[in-house]
Amino acid sequence: MKKTLCYSVRLESLVRISPKAFKATAFDGSSDIIPASQVFGPDFDVQKSDAYWIAAWLLEKKDLQYSAKKQAWFDEAGNRLPDYHIERHEPAKVDAVSSNEIKELKR
Repeated sequence: MKKTLCYSVRLESLVRISPKAFKATAFDGSSDIIPASQVFGPDFDVQKSDAYWIAAWLLEKKDLQYSAKKQAWFDEAGNRLPDYHIERHEPAKVDAVSSNEIKELKR
């Protein structure tokens, strides 16, 4: 299964210029042509402006303003894959005690 890393990119406009391409314009005025196969759809979590999921490898090659803060993985069919965050817990080092007896509970 092939997975693609995508970034959520806030755009001023995303206009289809042909069946295979979009013209994306960012808020700083930068614009570029994006292949339709690398646009994975709108990001509905963003409320203030229109945002779209675009392949990360393509954005690194284009002159378009974007941020890598919000990212997600998509499969070949364009479905968003679940996000997993793995955190490892490192327990604190505790020294051994000579006796297990609790003074308050002792008769």
